[in-house]
Amino acid sequence: MKRSQIFSAASAGILLLFSSDIASAAANNDPSWPCVQRKVPELSVGQVWSGPEIPEAAKNWDTDPKVDDLVGELAARRNPLDVAQKQIVEFAGGLPKEQVNDKMFMLFQGVFDTLNREREQVISGISRYAGRQKDMAEDLRKEASTVDAMRAKPDADPEELDRLNERLTWETRIFEERVQSLTYVCEVPTIIEQRLYGLSKTIQQSIVKP
Repeated sequence: MKRSQIFSAASAGILLLFSSDIASAAANNDPSWPCVQRKVPELSVGQVWSGPEIPEAAKNWDTDPKVDDLVGELAARRNPLDVAQKQIVEFAGGLPKEQVNDKMFMLFQGVFDTLNREREQVISGISRYAGRQKDMAEDLRKEASTVDAMRAKPDADPEELDRLNERLTWETRIFEERVQSLTYVCEVPTIIEQRLYGLSKTIQQSIVKP
């Protein structure tokens, strides 16, 4: 089998696989969602917090410079979770007892708001990325059909056929790499959820019981 024929069969399989993954994921709850993980657009406080009710005043967490700065450090995924949890414990331990709960509520609200917003942005980005992948897949199908049609002609220019085939090979390689990247990116919302849960648990454990 010629190189161009081998490529044509392989590329068709790649595109079919991507389409099947989309269809399988979409069967969950959203036709535009490409991930195996079920799409949950945003989280609720109740999903990660089982402690005392969060007071309304906690929503003003960003007015406290120390809380605001700590939220930024805790939310950063480059900061290992165990290190972030130690920062929470140290922060709570350095507060006057009468301030601990108020500051912990503010800290939780800040972490929740920040990570939930980041997660929403990632989910939105995944949907846009998948849309571009779908467009790329359609373009590759068209280009593959053009190459196949040219190959079927007895008077086809071999050099032109090789040129088109090389371009299609390159574009398909890019497409494959993007498919692999999408598989990783689909894990990010779950990674954020796990971080939020871990931080929330430590904050909750720092609450001073009456």
